Amino acid sequence: MRPPRRRRIVAGLLLAPVLTGCFAPGGDPSEDDSADGSRLRVALAFPPAENFSPYGADATLLSRLGVTEGLTKLDANGAAAPALAESWTRENDRNWLFTLREATFQDGTEVTPATVVAALTQATEAEPVTAALSGITLTAKASGDRRVRVTTKDPDPALPLRLTSPGLAILSAKAYGGKRVNPVGTATGPFEVTKVTGTTAATLDRFDEYWGGRAQASGIDARFTADGSARTNALRTDQADIAEAVPVSQASTLDEGTRRETATTRTTSLLLNTKSGAFKDPKLRAAAREAVDGAVLAKDVYEGHADAGVGIFGPAVTWAAGARSAMGVPPAGGWGRVEPSGRAKAADPDGTPVTIATYDNRPELPEVAQVLQQQLQKAGFKVKLEVREYSRLESDALAGRFDAFVGARNSLLDTGDPVSVLAGDFTCDGSYNLALLCDKKVDQAVAAAQKESDTAERQQAAMNAEAAILGTDATVPLVHQRIITGVGTSVQGLILDPYERTLIGTGTRR
Repeated sequence: MRPPRRRRIVAGLLLAPVLTGCFAPGGDPSEDDSADGSRLRVALAFPPAENFSPYGADATLLSRLGVTEGLTKLDANGAAAPALAESWTRENDRNWLFTLREATFQDGTEVTPATVVAALTQATEAEPVTAALSGITLTAKASGDRRVRVTTKDPDPALPLRLTSPGLAILSAKAYGGKRVNPVGTATGPFEVTKVTGTTAATLDRFDEYWGGRAQASGIDARFTADGSARTNALRTDQADIAEAVPVSQASTLDEGTRRETATTRTTSLLLNTKSGAFKDPKLRAAAREAVDGAVLAKDVYEGHADAGVGIFGPAVTWAAGARSAMGVPPAGGWGRVEPSGRAKAADPDGTPVTIATYDNRPELPEVAQVLQQQLQKAGFKVKLEVREYSRLESDALAGRFDAFVGARNSLLDTGDPVSVLAGDFTCDGSYNLALLCDKKVDQAVAAAQKESDTAERQQAAMNAEAAILGTDATVPLVHQRIITGVGTSVQGLILDPYERTLIGTGTRR
């Protein structure tokens, strides 16, 4: 076990010499500057865990760096907007017709109905299936020169939202010719991956034929640095232009002009293993839920850069926040019309041993786990912590090898559809079900929400399903995070996306 620790400023300063030259493999960074745009140096928190496969967590890396696109994308209000599809129509409950724009892949081939059909078909056959397609069966067929018809087995009112997922990026035929899907030089975004150095770095060049216009930066030098203090120091010592996910403990070391704080749809939760171990007992899950105080975590661990957890969907999800505000949440007197029901009565833990796992890519999480350890021990549990890098933890967590898992989940990252994330994370067939929850009432509530096509009714149904999930105590929302990004004073046009799908766009420059 690697004991969690608070990274103090002095520790971060000591790391600075180690970073010298990290972003200048070719010598003086100024050599990379060109008259038509300088290169951007970016420090990212998560290394690629699956060789940049678009079907797992790496899909977000690709979209944040402006490499990949899907048929649609999320707009600022969380609605589906045109991307590689310039328009679409719903023909009936199961069929949607998408009209493609004229666009070119980074290998010089054209985006055609055939290539789109092949890419979507590959996604449906991926193992494990990408989260956006969890529980969904769809087929795609070309329809004329510029159109693709997507048909779902069951009615899917949220299909355009689903296709915004980074996991449903459209790549050229060349990407699918090997043993693994290869996005290097086969995507459509404004930046093209040209070199990958293991899990430590990636080099990207501007793709001059991008349909959305030529990017202002000539390229990106990305460094994957799990240590948050090191990322922050890279910015402070001018070794990086952009530092992703600055730890709250490091926020005060940045000048106000280089610090951006963004409300996000990310919720940090305690997920309790409902299939095996101590928390298979709902009475012990209830005891854990009652022992946790999210307000303490928001104030002490996140130093005010977060809000106490009120649900799976946080304040950045405006419609959920509005619904809770109308209900008087934080719930001094309950949850109103969507109050979690059927919760078990808490039992005395009486020294029950449990193991809580978390990861250190987000530096606050080990400290959150440490505070939870104290809170649960005070309630009567005997708690052991397991802290690793995320890529070395996920498979064990999904296999149920821990009693509990502390994770920071962007609830709308995969599809933008609240119902889809509930289906993927908390139903019996969910592909990212870290609580291993399989509950009949939850599945019924989610299924009911999946049938709703009206936006307001679908959102209300999502709130009902959320209440059913919270009623099981499989998940305990801890805090809703605000993300801090370090941005050099010369950088303009950075995209601070509450959904965390994009970071660098055509207008990002220095």
